Amino acid sequence: MSMLTPPGMGGQYRIKGDKYPRMRRPRRRGRFLIGLVASVAALGLVGWGTLQLIDVFTGGGKKAAAAGSKADCATRATPSASASASAGGAAAVRPSQITVNVFNATPRSGLAKKTADELKKRGFKIGDVGNASKEYDKKVKGTGVLLGPTSSLTTSLPVLATQLSTAERRTDAARKGTALDLVIGNAFKDLNSKADADRALAKLAAPQPTSTASKKSC
Repeated sequence: MSMLTPPGMGGQYRIKGDKYPRMRRPRRRGRFLIGLVASVAALGLVGWGTLQLIDVFTGGGKKAAAAGSKADCATRATPSASASASAGGAAAVRPSQITVNVFNATPRSGLAKKTADELKKRGFKIGDVGNASKEYDKKVKGTGVLLGPTSSLTTSLPVLATQLSTAERRTDAARKGTALDLVIGNAFKDLNSKADADRALAKLAAPQPTSTASKKSC
């Protein structure tokens, strides 16, 4: 072993003559790859930013704003067709055009006549007045039932309902004529006050359209 060989080193590290072993640090390829990826990402961001600036100066921003404005206008509120049609049909009917049959389905006597007289004072035409049929007699637990032909659902029935708003509304497709029935139930105490009924009639005559979407300014 040469005098130049450090203690404990032999074999391939043995120094012979004037030649010394080359001891290099291992290459760090991982750091190189990370740096390369970071560079590519930075270049991509710079390119994207440049394109955005080009769009702004060439009118791309104006197109986007115009598209957004059209989208806002598209959501402008529109009246509900069904609600408008229903309210419009009822508004065209006046109490004087409606004939009401008043029937008492309770054990209390005199309710049918008293109610019919009040409806007459309020402008309704009165038809039959008396006790309810077996179908309804002592079987109406609520304040009453308003019954009419199918066509009355959006015309005359809502008008009569202004006088007893808590009554149940029913239609019968097999029913003939245009007259309505007011069947007085067990929970009935009195018709709506004339003031409340008049306000309901006025609101029915000038309905407020319901919107299907929230309003937005264009």
